[in-house]
Amino acid sequence: MLLKSTKNQFGAPVGTPVGSDQAATPSASAPIMGSRCDLLPLEASKHGEDLFDAFQGDDELWNYLPQGPFDDLQGFLDWLEQVQGKQDPLFYSIIDKATGKAVGVSSYLRIDLRAKSIEVGWLTFSSAMQRTPIATEAMYLMMKHTFELGFRRYEWKCNALNQPSIAAAHRLGMSFEGVFRQATTVKGHNRDTAWFSIIDSDWPEAKIAFESWLQEDNFDETGNQLSRLSDLTAPLVKDRWPNLRVQIES
Repeated sequence: MLLKSTKNQFGAPVGTPVGSDQAATPSASAPIMGSRCDLLPLEASKHGEDLFDAFQGDDELWNYLPQGPFDDLQGFLDWLEQVQGKQDPLFYSIIDKATGKAVGVSSYLRIDLRAKSIEVGWLTFSSAMQRTPIATEAMYLMMKHTFELGFRRYEWKCNALNQPSIAAAHRLGMSFEGVFRQATTVKGHNRDTAWFSIIDSDWPEAKIAFESWLQEDNFDETGNQLSRLSDLTAPLVKDRWPNLRVQIES
């Protein structure tokens, strides 16, 4: 890996200069609008029932999340009411514009305005949006919004055993940065956390890749993609996830 640097007055290599201006804070009340989906600030009273219905039968959604699964609507609404309205994490409901229904959840978190770094997380995509253009557009909209606000770094972190999340990070053009061993615990189990990121210098090329893939003419009459996003973003991915050996303990 090539690290860019300058030298300070003592001749030591230091990082390249960064302006003193801060990134702008994402608004906890402003929606992020797209063509296939909108990201609206999460509200239990407006989105809770739709989300609960959308998540039914998707038990695997909760494998790596600290919350869930939820056995009843009221328990789910209670959790939504605990997290809605906060600035960090800042939760959104993902609304399918074709149906007007909430079909998933996403958030910004670990928002560092001085360092201009932000993380995307708490991703909970129902089967109604998994592997669809809506899922990709939602991630594109969140990424686009952060770089337009002046952020330099957009992070993705996941359980190092969560292979679908790792594949998704690479597909979105993110580079693997390493594993924080025994970073935390989730539901009584150890979590090693894999780190990925995309940075502002990557964004112009990533934006072209996303917008090209999301074009209507990239899909045939049955909705199948003609070009793959992973092929378009591959030049952005600096480091790939290494082969991982998993030892299952009883």
